[in-house]
Amino acid sequence: MGNCQPTVFPYEDFDVVADIKAIRKACKGFGTDEQAIIDILANRSAAQRQEIKAAYFEKYDDELVDVLKSELSGNFENAILAMLDPPVIYAVKELRKAMKGPGTDEDVLVEILCTATNADIAMFKECYFQVHERDLEADIESDTSGDVRNLLMALLQGNRDESYEVDEDLADQDATALFEAGEGRFGTDESTFSYILASRNYLQLQATFKIYEQLSGTEILDAIENETSGTLKKCYTALVRVAKNPQLYFARRLHKAMKGAGTDEDTLIRIIVCRSEYDLETIKDMYLEKYDVSLKDAIRDECSGDFKRLLLAICH
Repeated sequence: MGNCQPTVFPYEDFDVVADIKAIRKACKGFGTDEQAIIDILANRSAAQRQEIKAAYFEKYDDELVDVLKSELSGNFENAILAMLDPPVIYAVKELRKAMKGPGTDEDVLVEILCTATNADIAMFKECYFQVHERDLEADIESDTSGDVRNLLMALLQGNRDESYEVDEDLADQDATALFEAGEGRFGTDESTFSYILASRNYLQLQATFKIYEQLSGTEILDAIENETSGTLKKCYTALVRVAKNPQLYFARRLHKAMKGAGTDEDTLIRIIVCRSEYDLETIKDMYLEKYDVSLKDAIRDECSGDFKRLLLAICH
């Protein structure tokens, strides 16, 4: 959507043999040269990192992931391993992690599924099965309930309109339907909200929200705040924010991961690694505009050591 800038590009003078030798050297002997690993991996695209993994195994008969696992630790290790997975494989591992064990991390499901394209969703389903030998839809269905389940299942159909056409009449109809489903009556008709938010294109939704606001005198996010609660409220809010401005949505997620006591490193890794080749430069712009502090300065304050150096290197 719009003009989105990445921070990581394919490295022009890519020399896979030089890279694997440098990584091998960084891991050899006493101690590990973490900076050398950062300098290479943070400046290669995901596809180039896959080539490095394959070449490393071919030359040294060692899995690069296993070598790095034994050398690194903590959040730094987690971030490096995330970078060594193909992006879609990493995403399906995160989806599974969000559902495994007691409780479900719906924030992660929403972040991944609400920002995915139809093509992404189709790949998630296929790769989820390849990696976990499980069915993504069945897992989400058994792990969630009620209106949240219905919304996530609608998103998993992967049939959002992805055109850039705006139909003003439809925006009128949808705005009225949203109003009648929510503020206009006692109780909220979630199926109408879910259907519209999961199936219309983003520009269409923006037009719908404008008309909704004229119709009701209430900002759509305020209406959601007043009419819904819990996880469903989070899902709707995320979808509206993504429709309005996906990069600002990610900037908010990053800010939330760093504010208050403790840092949600998993979210930092997921967004910074996954968005680096799509729109992380634009997310940085949005972060600065919204919070009056640069994303890199926020990371400098919240993170430390090699983990901090790696995230800053990916942010460029």
